[in-house]
Amino acid sequence: MAKKPLPKLINMRLFITVILALCSFSNRLAAQVAHKNVSHVKPVSAGVKSLLWEISGNGLPRPSYVFGTMHLMCAEDALLSDSLDFAIQKAGNVYFEIDMDNMGEMMGLFKFIRMRDGKKLSDFLTPAEYERVKKYFASSKSILPLSMMERFKPYFIASMISETRMPCESKNGMEEVILKAAKSAKKEVKGLESIEFQASVFDSIPYADQAKDLLKTIDSAGVEDSSTARMLSVYRSQDMDGIEKLTVEEEGGVASFLDLFLYGRNARWIPLMEKAMKENSTLFAVGAAHLPGKKGVLDLLRQAGYTVRPMKHVPGNGAQLAGK
Repeated sequence: MAKKPLPKLINMRLFITVILALCSFSNRLAAQVAHKNVSHVKPVSAGVKSLLWEISGNGLPRPSYVFGTMHLMCAEDALLSDSLDFAIQKAGNVYFEIDMDNMGEMMGLFKFIRMRDGKKLSDFLTPAEYERVKKYFASSKSILPLSMMERFKPYFIASMISETRMPCESKNGMEEVILKAAKSAKKEVKGLESIEFQASVFDSIPYADQAKDLLKTIDSAGVEDSSTARMLSVYRSQDMDGIEKLTVEEEGGVASFLDLFLYGRNARWIPLMEKAMKENSTLFAVGAAHLPGKKGVLDLLRQAGYTVRPMKHVPGNGAQLAGK
């Protein structure tokens, strides 16, 4: 059945921003814990500077592609290259982490990001702590007021704060740019997992712990801003080693959830990717943190028998293999 477009009265910018914030924060949580299982085996991405990769071999009738996105960034950086546009045009399907063109998924968003059992943020904070949160939102720009997020999972509220700390007024995400190009080219858009699953990840961490981490996010404005700037710089450079280093250098309190946030998801995606690639040439656009490392998507594809090769991803340059 053909997908129905979202009703015009729905604030599409709000939905996309909230969804990308969800994807972004789950990847940043993964970044805090990935240092626990770093292998000494050299990954296929080592020494490579490219976010766009070609997938071939192992019986595939035609190449497919995987691109590492940054879910929220400055609008001037969220641009297609000729190579990425080439991959979109060649692909029959475009997969994101979640299906961004599915009305049912989008409409269910706010159901899944709410805490269970009618809990609200103030239930997990002292009155003084809650006042700090209220004061922060009263004096800061936010896409949603705190009154609308009282029952949201605290990590999700934190993700909305991270979005406001980008060093630019106008923001976008590579998913949104790719989605627009894919729809223009009449490509079918799909997702590797559901919004319900991504939102459920946050239920694996006690809400009280999430609330305390939300306070840390609010109190770490200068440090967080610096971290965001470094993340943007590394992403612009397309340095896979740099992306992995930034991913593993931070200490976090959610190490027991490593497989849930990053490695487990990568492994679950591979059979889905294989099925899609055998049926049609496909472009997969997932968070850049999912690509590098021994347990990253690129190495998992190589271990499954595929050839993965970097492509140049520079605005104005045609599609070609990096270094060729």
